[in-house]
Amino acid sequence: MSTITTNDGVEIFYKDWGSGQPIFFHHGWPLSSDDWDAQMLYFVEKGYRVIAHDRRGHGRSSQVGSGHDMDHYAADVAAVIEHLDLRGTVHVGHSTGGGEAAHYVARHGKGRVAKLVMIGAVPPIMVKTPANPGGLPIDVFDGFRQQLAANRAQFYLDIASGPFYGYNRPSAAVSDGTIRNWWRQGMQGGAKAHYDGIKAFSETDFTDDLKMIDVPTLVMHGDDDQIVPIADSALLSVKLLKNGTLKVYEKFPHGMCTTNADVINPDLLAFIKD
Repeated sequence: MSTITTNDGVEIFYKDWGSGQPIFFHHGWPLSSDDWDAQMLYFVEKGYRVIAHDRRGHGRSSQVGSGHDMDHYAADVAAVIEHLDLRGTVHVGHSTGGGEAAHYVARHGKGRVAKLVMIGAVPPIMVKTPANPGGLPIDVFDGFRQQLAANRAQFYLDIASGPFYGYNRPSAAVSDGTIRNWWRQGMQGGAKAHYDGIKAFSETDFTDDLKMIDVPTLVMHGDDDQIVPIADSALLSVKLLKNGTLKVYEKFPHGMCTTNADVINPDLLAFIKD
């Protein structure tokens, strides 16, 4: 099993397949690098080197009780990148991983990053504040914490079988295997990391990060994303980026990298090759 140990003693698991230009994938909450199976298999066959890690407290990485914030997340990514000495890398982040990728590129990526992709990503900031009146009320995220603490297994099953993949829509083609795989990944991680991670993905303000990023950046979002509403995320993020492009997918859900990989993967390839 491939791992590195961070400066604060956390063991981070990662996958590293193939050769060629590196693509680094950043997973969403509360999942693991396994959520990128459809993309990693596709791109390794296209001649790219694909890398993905399990965020601290998630998947096969250490279930530590601290450091579950964007500064530590980005520093952990930097540790993996430096260990592998990756350069000219394309960073692809989904949901919470989109925030993590943006924070890494802005704070640690100078001289190592070629491009950035944010898919259904949480920036600029999810929670409602005086400066972000269109955000979701803090009560929403307090509810997440309450449900996680009360019955994490049922909470995760409800997310996967409902809004994450749009399976609560009347016309949805529901995949039981996809639901079970989401639940499996979530339950593999630590409850403390996932509980603290809610604050990290909902209350971190990425405005300054987005303004600092100057590499070509693709912002991809489904207009039926029930987890990260497009109006307060992608539509605002692209305005803050120096070199951003927005691509909106009609009726696609939050988990579109899985449900619509046949569309998402070629679009990613086109952006990376451009």
